This record gives sequence, C-alpha cells and structure tokens, in this order.
Amino acid sequence: MCSMRWQGQIVEQGAVARLPGYRDVEVRHFDAPEAVGTRFYEVEAKSIINRVPESSRMPFRWTVNPYRGCAHACAYCFARPTHEYLGLGAGRDFEREIVVKVNAPERLRAELRRPRWQHEHVALGTNTDPYQWVEGRYELMRGIWEAFRDAANPCSVLTKSPLLLRDLDLMRELTAVTDFSAALSIPTVDPAAWRASEPRSPNPLARLQAVADLRSAGIRTGVLIAPLMPGVNDAPDQVRAVVRLATEAGADYITGIGLHLRPGVREVFMEWLAEHRPDLVERYERLYGHGAYLPVDERRRLAELLCGRGASARGRSSQVVRATAQPAAGNARPAQGTLF
Repeated sequence: MCSMRWQGQIVEQGAVARLPGYRDVEVRHFDAPEAVGTRFYEVEAKSIINRVPESSRMPFRWTVNPYRGCAHACAYCFARPTHEYLGLGAGRDFEREIVVKVNAPERLRAELRRPRWQHEHVALGTNTDPYQWVEGRYELMRGIWEAFRDAANPCSVLTKSPLLLRDLDLMRELTAVTDFSAALSIPTVDPAAWRASEPRSPNPLARLQAVADLRSAGIRTGVLIAPLMPGVNDAPDQVRAVVRLATEAGADYITGIGLHLRPGVREVFMEWLAEHRPDLVERYERLYGHGAYLPVDERRRLAELLCGRGASARGRSSQVVRATAQPAAGNARPAQGTLF
C-alpha cells in the first residue's frame, strides 16, 4: 500500500537500479523545478531505527533517517561521505541522487512494538534533512510521527525547512503524550552567505517564522547557528542578527557550533571555498591543517562571540545562548544536539 501513497504525483518512472544493501530499487523523477536533474531511488529498508556508535559524541543513541542524500546542497554537510557506502559520490551525487525509504513509517511502527525496544529517545534529521523538498511528495514524516505518537516514544527533529509546520497537528499530539522537541538550523540570515553555502535550502527568515509558529503551538523549539564558518558567517553583526531574530521568535535555546571538516566533506567544502571565497582558502588550510576541528583558540573565539551576544538576547527567562566547538558528549536533550 505504501507504494501507492504518491502514485498520482509521480511523473516519470525510470529503470530499476542497484544500490548496495537494497533490493528492487526503482528510480523516479519529478517534473518540478526543485527536482530537475535529481533521481529518487525508492527502496524498502530492512530496519529504520539506527543505533549511533558508542564512540560518537552525539547526545543521542538512536536515529531514524527516511532519506539518504539531501537536496539542500549545503557545502559543509557532514553527512556527505555516507553516500560513498552506496557507491555514490559525496559531491553532486549526495545532492542529486536521493534514496527514499518508502516503507519507513510501517517499518518504524513495527520496530517500536518489539518487546526489547526500551522506548529510548530517537532523533530525526541527524544525517540528512527529513523535510527536504521531496518530503512534500512522499509525505513519510506524517506516518513516522503517528508511529511515535501511538507508541508514546520520545523523539525530536532537526531541519532547515518550514515544511515541518505541515505536521504541527501531530507535533502537538506528540507533546501531549511524550517528550518531543524541534530545532531549526539557521547558520546565517545574511543573504550572500546563505545563498552561497546553502544554495537550495529554504529562506532563513522562513525558518525563523517556523520557530515562532512552533513556539506559539507550545512546542519546545531551538535554533542551531551551525556551522559557524570563519570568514563566512562568523562576523559579530552576522551572529548578532541570528541571535536577535531567534530570540524574538521565542526560541527556547540557541546553540552555536564551529565547522568541522572530516575526510569527504573537506574535499567538497574546499572546492566550494575555492570557487566562492578564494580569499579564504589559505586561512582554512592553516586552520584545518592538523585535523577536522578548529584549533582551540579559534573554537574559544567562536564561543565567546556567541555567548557575548547572548547577554543582551535573553528576553525570555528560559532562553539559553551557548556555543559548542564540536559535538557534545553526555546525555543532553537531543534537540540540543550538535549535528554539523
């Protein structure tokens, strides 16, 4: 039945393809400006709740990712190398070859019913955005939220898209029965920095409106200023603008995270930098010359930059403004996780 959910929206069906770990892969195309040149690989996942490796610094242990690859095309996205496991590239393929787990809602419902499942918190949006453009066609997230609601299972979501407001009714229902929170990723509201580094993501001002709408609906919601990229979006005025607007929107917390460049991401980002900001190439080669993370003094500078702006931004008593240099450890609430 799940294969019929979007049948009327499909414009062209391509050939059957092969992807490692999947059988019966169908490739589809959509006749829409946002999907030009993009192929969507429909697969049936064998499992949908994924365990985060114990070595990970992420503040959650379980994730659900209904999509692999992301059409937002953010130059810095940490998840790009995961496409290489499928025999695809971390560059253009990650943006234009999108895997869709069409049975995600049904698979999740079954796994939440397993006797050994302990109803632990599950984070969505930890690999690629579950509300990227194609979610408007497949509508997998409504079934996913319904499964979590019916199981009263704690969960959270991180996204760059105001499309999540489509499911506000289900988020209210989730909040009534379990621990639920949302976070919007807003690295910058500077038009030039946004369009250059996130060429196909929704407007940051629309994301801020989504924060306000979620808070008005009683949903705990935060803002991630992430990643903070030296010379790109870390000027004091740039950071101050995001903090001010997020505070005005009523965000429960604001978290900043410095850019980290692991192998696979580094190559894509440095290519982007050479094209869009060649003046910064030498600086980045120096900053990231000895590893994936910024030097300690640079991380400290970013932390002070964000926290220094937070003093004048705490219009609400619940407001928290903080900076995180790299993924946090421990048992922090998943909506405050560091995902870039």
